[in-house]
Amino acid sequence: MSTLFLRLQQFIQASRMLFLPIMLICVALGTLAAYVWNDTFHPLLFLLTLVGSCAAHLFSTMFNDFWDYLSGADKAAYEREDTASTDSGFLTKKIWSLPVYLIVTLMMGGLACLCGFILLLTSGWGVVPLCVIGGFLAFFYVAPPVKFGYWGRGTSELAHVICFGLLPVMGAYYVQTSHFDWRLLPLSLPIGLLTTLVFFNHHFLHWQSDELAGKRTLVVSLGAKRSFRLSPVLLLLVCLSVVACVLTGALPIYALLALLTAWPLIRMYRTMRGERSLQQHRSLMAMSMTMTVRCGTILIVALAAQGVLSRF
Repeated sequence: MSTLFLRLQQFIQASRMLFLPIMLICVALGTLAAYVWNDTFHPLLFLLTLVGSCAAHLFSTMFNDFWDYLSGADKAAYEREDTASTDSGFLTKKIWSLPVYLIVTLMMGGLACLCGFILLLTSGWGVVPLCVIGGFLAFFYVAPPVKFGYWGRGTSELAHVICFGLLPVMGAYYVQTSHFDWRLLPLSLPIGLLTTLVFFNHHFLHWQSDELAGKRTLVVSLGAKRSFRLSPVLLLLVCLSVVACVLTGALPIYALLALLTAWPLIRMYRTMRGERSLQQHRSLMAMSMTMTVRCGTILIVALAAQGVLSRF
């Protein structure tokens, strides 16, 4: 029993399951939208979507770590005092061998494909383009020959909006209803932009080692100072996207309460106007993730409340 627990604990750490709440929020929003807008909810399809989306997320995270390890980006982050590593450490510290790590990664990808295939049979063709686009972006984010996450032209940020916003929200809705709705676009933007903000802020932790490894993130391309000015702009876009959801009818007006979750980040940006330390950037990334969970939770509660109130 202790061996099984240890392996489970290692898997949680290796896959960086800490970021799974992002995908849970996306699936919950899409499923709730199907219920509120169409009075439709299929529990088994919801569970399949949840398992498949989470497996795809874990595959993407581990596969990216796999290629970052091979490229030397993760190793370089450990060798500099002015950077902080953000990988799981299971490859760089030799906790797992490369074959074992790859097998577990591919198992997550296989589970995601299996769920996608079942949902294709039960819900229709609309599952195909969502899975194909998501699979391509997850596979070639840092894998050759594409490696678009290394381009540094905003392609990485755009992929995060798509993969952690648009695709899972649309997918969760489609498997319940077998059709799409234009309101899914504004509904997916807040969580997609918040995820982008999290990963954008995390690039400040090791942009020097990324540059040495040839990984041209947007922070590397623009430089740390110019990129830092972009971070609050992304936060502003998050807030505007919440307002857009209310104006388009994707969310009820009380969803605007989610804007309050931006206040800690605003205060942090003010604190970091002068010299910025590595520890401050760590705190900024952690606070971005906290805001993502809090904001997403409020949006879920608001949409659920709308569904309940509409039935009275």
